Order: sequence, then C-alpha cells, then structure tokens
Amino acid sequence: MVDATGERSTAAAPRPPAMSDVAKLAGVSHQTVSRVLNDHPNVKAATRERVQNAIAELGYRRNEAARTLVTRRTGAIGVITEDSPLFGPTMTLIAVENAARSQGTYVSVATVTRWEVDTVQATLEHFLDQGVDGVVVIASHDEAVRAVKDYSRKLPVVMVGPGQVSGHIHTVAVDQYAGASLAVGHLLDLGHRDVLHVRGPSVWLDARARERGWLDAMLQAGVRPEDPVQGDWTASAGFAIGRSLLGRRDVVPLPTAVFTANDQLALGLLHAFADAGVNVPREVSVVGFDDVEGSEHFFPPLTTVRPDWSALGRRSLERMTAAIERQPAEGVLVGARLVVRSSSAAPRP
Repeated sequence: MVDATGERSTAAAPRPPAMSDVAKLAGVSHQTVSRVLNDHPNVKAATRERVQNAIAELGYRRNEAARTLVTRRTGAIGVITEDSPLFGPTMTLIAVENAARSQGTYVSVATVTRWEVDTVQATLEHFLDQGVDGVVVIASHDEAVRAVKDYSRKLPVVMVGPGQVSGHIHTVAVDQYAGASLAVGHLLDLGHRDVLHVRGPSVWLDARARERGWLDAMLQAGVRPEDPVQGDWTASAGFAIGRSLLGRRDVVPLPTAVFTANDQLALGLLHAFADAGVNVPREVSVVGFDDVEGSEHFFPPLTTVRPDWSALGRRSLERMTAAIERQPAEGVLVGARLVVRSSSAAPRP
C-alpha cells in the first residue's frame, strides 16, 4: 500500500470478520454459529437471535468456496424450462424458485425454445460445468424425457411434468388425470351426458393425461362420448373450434358441456359462443383446467381445476435432495381441486 506522502505503507488491509469473531461477540461456541448458519433446529431461539445480531453487527459473510470444498455442494441448482408464456410452466418455475429460496438454495435458470435432444443436453452440460448440485427440468414433453434420460447418472435430475419414474430420474407432477376426472365428474353430477373434450397437443404428457381422465370418467358413468376435438394451448385455437362447432350446429347439435384441456382454450370458446349469442351456461357449460390469473373474470367466470402449485415446488425440492443423495428414484403426484364458478350449470331439460 502507498500512503498520502507517496511512501509505501506496511499496514495490512483489515481482514474480514471470521466465524470465530461472531462466536466471541455472541458469547457462544464456533459450533453454535455453524448450526445457526445451517439453520439447525437444535438451537434455542434466544441464542439464534444473539448469533444473528452478531452476524449483522460484524457484517459477517461465510466463505461459500470453503463450504463447497467441505460439503461438496454449491447450494445451487439449475432449472431448465421452455421459453414460452404458457401458464403451467411459468407457475411451476415460480413454485420451484419460491421453494428453493425458502431453504436457502440458489437457482440458475436456462430456457430452451424447443425440446430437442442436442439443445437440452448442451444445457445440461452447461450446468455440469457450473458445478450445480442438480437440475430440475420443467417439461412434460416426450422429447424432453428422451433428452434427459441419459444424464441421470452424470447429474442429479428431477423432471417436473412426467407422472411416472423414467429410469433413474425422480419425477414430480400434478395429478392431471385426477384433476380432469374432477372436472368431468362435476359436469356429470350436474346431469350432463354430452361432454365434449377439446384436447391439448398430443406430444404433451399433461394433455394426454387430461384426455384419459375425461374419457375414463365418461365411460365409468356409462357414457361413450364423441371423439375429442384437437386443439393446442391457445385461446385462438379455442375460438376457431367454437366457430367450427357453431358452423355445423344445424346438422350436429352443440354439446351440452365442453371440458377444455386448459383455460386459454376455454377463453377462446367463450368468445366464439358470446359472438354467436350462445348463452353459457344455460345452453352450453364450459369447464377449463389451470385456474389462470383472471379466470374468475372471464365472461362468465370460469369453472376450472386449480393445481396445488406450492406443493409442486416443495415436492420438487424434496425430490432434488433425494436425487443429490442418490436415493432410489420416485414419482410424486401433487393434487388439484375444482373451483366452481358461473360457467357450469345443469343442462336445460
């Protein structure tokens, strides 16, 4: 160092506070400080507060590099998700981030535009180079499962979306089948027997599970339904399907109820019906899936299925811990509940 006179100074720069300084100021042992830093439950509330006050007063920051060398963990996970505005993946990402934050885990997010094997594996290699403890893959695509399958031995992986274990990969998913069964059961209980399904893209596991839930609920009620109508996840597709149903109603009557694979399809359908003067729910009941933000303000407010997003994030982090510890792979299903609003009612006599 050089002082104001230009002479070289021999004074050393002040060292940053160490854990021993925190222990001395708080009047506790080094081990107690470590327990507080690692959120160990066996610390009295008063002692924990004293240690936290000492940390704040000294401005102590623990050496994460040294901690990583000891624990062989970085305290960070990667998350791969789709670069899209779809509600389900977005809510899942938020749920995973919230759950990670609550346990002091850092999240690094990477998006992919398409679930191609080369793209996904390059992203996994990127996270391997970063030294993350594991990776959560938010996807319910067939292609995503294939891309990730070979990496479970190199890196702890949890897939959020698939409803069953694939090889050594832990999985967490909303119980799409049960959610769809709730929606269709609600319509059947109201007295509907003509329940049309507008399905999502066939490459999505979610869409296929919701379709199975619809079909099985109908068959178990002794009703063989008409074939489902192919859609995607967009309101535009729902609007086009609604227009198509209306265009042929002189030959084929409108169904008394429609269960759509998501709320956006329902929104487009409601738009088409409103334009044609079809009253929902007096003439046709409509039920969606996801309970998107604002669905209570659709016209009419939409009956839909609400997944437990918080539980999805929490269980994903639990499975990540299990994957890091190399526990046997498990598949976890998270529940959903029916939210009944004005878009569904008993069919007219």
